[in-house]
Amino acid sequence: MKEQIITSLLDNDLYKFNMGQCLLHQYADANVVWQYKNRDAADRRFTAEMVDEIKEQVQAFCKLCFTPDELEYLSNACPWLSSDYISFLSIYHPQLNWFDIRLDDDDQLYLTITGPQFLTTYCETPVMSIISETWFKMELAPDAYESAKAELYRRTDEKIEKLISGEWAIGGFSDFGTRRRFSKETFDVIIKKFTEARDSFKGSNFVGTSNVEFAKKYNIRPIGTIAHELIQTIGQGYPERNPAYSNKFVMDAWHQEYGTENGTYLTDCIGTDVFLKDFDKINAKLFDGVRHDSGDPYEWGEKILGHYKSLGIDAHEKTLLFSDSLNFEKAHSIRRAFADRAKVAFGIGTYIVADTNVRYMNQVIKVVEVNGRPVAKLSDVAGKNMCRDPKYIDYLQRAIKWRMEH
Repeated sequence: MKEQIITSLLDNDLYKFNMGQCLLHQYADANVVWQYKNRDAADRRFTAEMVDEIKEQVQAFCKLCFTPDELEYLSNACPWLSSDYISFLSIYHPQLNWFDIRLDDDDQLYLTITGPQFLTTYCETPVMSIISETWFKMELAPDAYESAKAELYRRTDEKIEKLISGEWAIGGFSDFGTRRRFSKETFDVIIKKFTEARDSFKGSNFVGTSNVEFAKKYNIRPIGTIAHELIQTIGQGYPERNPAYSNKFVMDAWHQEYGTENGTYLTDCIGTDVFLKDFDKINAKLFDGVRHDSGDPYEWGEKILGHYKSLGIDAHEKTLLFSDSLNFEKAHSIRRAFADRAKVAFGIGTYIVADTNVRYMNQVIKVVEVNGRPVAKLSDVAGKNMCRDPKYIDYLQRAIKWRMEH
């Protein structure tokens, strides 16, 4: 094995811990299958040596435990996390028998993670970080690798200069790039650069990072709330529930767990239009805002603002968080469109952590099965859909269609 990539279980996104507590307390019976997907399979192959390295890195990851110092940080930085949940994390560690990792016949990485979701949820982000860093280190020649690093830093410095000059004024933004980072080393350097420069930004504010380890290291805010996996599991993983009401079940569970804390909801798991059916006045008041992750951001923003208006809610008190395929220029434009009508914030991932002369790893690991049944992410654009069973997609779409029409 080359140098170990994941050296701390805090090297993960904050929303994993938020969802992890909810899953532990309310859905410990949810057994899931996660599946890896390389969205650039036509142009990006894996080798047997890469897969062996990924296996060894996962083995090393599975030997990690939370340290007392890390748990103390989580407890202090995230006071909504309960003491019993922190106690659970003190005995937690990933287990190798959850993983099936191999090279398939098409020279693609086959990777699944199988087990209780309240345990396996912490594997998704670190494993994608491992895959990304391993592929770049083993695919690129040493000179090409160093060239890519240098270009990544050059572009980072150029972005920071434009934020300082005020050419881009995007308000509050945070890093969301853990899973697609070029490497942990470059990620560290980039977060440090943004943290050190943030007081000089004109019209922009680097709020923090989704990565808990680096939030701790650089004394910035860990950022995150909820992901598609929770909506898929709670809303679709139990056959007695109509999946067209997925968001209602999740919002109920979230309020039960956190009250008014962690109040930014992800709207697009089964489509924003059907989400709005459940985003009634009570939920719209309880949640601080909503997150955009697919589809046209301007259409989405107008739709959300119109919904708040229909409920008689002042959108100036609510946050529109944009997180889909952003760069600073696009964020600048989006903010200009909405900043005078609502609070606007951005979660920017790939463009911060993997913007270089080599294409980033366009990859996901998604929940595809809960308690032996298929689940799906539909999203607001077809290209982000993911499901093992076309028949289930048809069922889910028909359930949503019936609800929308009746």
